[in-house]
Amino acid sequence: MADYSKQDHIQGATTTVVVTGGSSHESQFDNDHTTNEAVGHGLQQIEAQQVHWYSYLKTTDFWVVLFIGQLLALCITATNTFSTLLANYGTSIPAFQSVFTYILLSLVYLSYTLYTYGPRRYGRILLVDGWRYFILSFLDVQGNYFTVLAYRYTNILSAQLINFWAIVCVVVISFLLLRVRYKIFQILGILICCGGMGILLASDHIQGTNGGEGENMIKGDLFALLGATCYGLTNVFEEWYVSKRPMYEVLSFMGLFGMCINGVQAAIFDRTSFQEATWNSQVAGYLVGYTLVLAFFYSVVPFLLRIASAAFYNISLLTANFWGTIIGIHVFGYAIHYLYPVAFVLIIVGLAVYFLAGSALGESKKPWLGDNQEDGVAGFGTAKLKALNRARRQGLAGADPNTENAV
Repeated sequence: MADYSKQDHIQGATTTVVVTGGSSHESQFDNDHTTNEAVGHGLQQIEAQQVHWYSYLKTTDFWVVLFIGQLLALCITATNTFSTLLANYGTSIPAFQSVFTYILLSLVYLSYTLYTYGPRRYGRILLVDGWRYFILSFLDVQGNYFTVLAYRYTNILSAQLINFWAIVCVVVISFLLLRVRYKIFQILGILICCGGMGILLASDHIQGTNGGEGENMIKGDLFALLGATCYGLTNVFEEWYVSKRPMYEVLSFMGLFGMCINGVQAAIFDRTSFQEATWNSQVAGYLVGYTLVLAFFYSVVPFLLRIASAAFYNISLLTANFWGTIIGIHVFGYAIHYLYPVAFVLIIVGLAVYFLAGSALGESKKPWLGDNQEDGVAGFGTAKLKALNRARRQGLAGADPNTENAV
């Protein structure tokens, strides 16, 4: 394994790239001048294809990101269902129940990263980039914590409306910091998705299922606003990280720091709730289900952020309320309003409109990685990997991976 000083880090001039050679592994090789030329040639070949405004909708990538987005929305629905079931048993320990997820992420991804890098190289990354990963993990933990806390003081309708702020944060931060320039179809797609969510929330209000008046509406709304802001920042920063570093490295640090931060918060804020909670086999089963689903959620998110973006990720999750209602009909006896299917279809239409930009690469080509994506990792879902595979098929020098493999 090459020394970390010769590998890419967040501000480094050189990069470790990962390429598939027709197997389930990704190969690492030096991102030298020849490789950059191969990537540039591959990108030119892909972008030179004749495209129409609907071209991306005909690609496999579009259906992959659409599927992953709805899979993540279902994961959110599942975690909310498990949390509701726990609360029904009198076990409301939001910080504590998430600790197990971060522990599981550490067991899986930290172990693999240490095996791949070795302790010395991992230690160097920790010294150089550890503070960045700490900020990412801190924002992620606080987003979870304040969002759950908001539901204690405000009603469901108010909290969900404020969650739209996360989309605004993602768009603004991506525009200012990551130099993302949104096209008219992308803005229109976001607005259509938000309109669909608005119809869904309106149907909740009509049915009177918004939870009524909260205990302290202003306090709850402020917590919801803070949680949505943390979520927006987390999504943008994670997209930036996974475009530049291997996903297992990012998840290993999120698990490590998240476990520590969440553990401290649970010890401080969940002590009373922990003592008053109900503990039995069903509660244990719900905790296991919550942990496994949320860990799976964290493992899949980086793929969507690479192929698409933080903005698309956020609008994809808007359908979680629809899936939650479907679950609620069977589990909690909810009644569905006729506007729910309309809202769901409108959100899906918005997701399709978002990609009516006529680009063969969609959003996988990231503007902050350079013209030839030279500052990025060539992992699954990246434009760099697509370009290298195109160049490799044409037999270009610099596009042939070596024998050192990594996931």
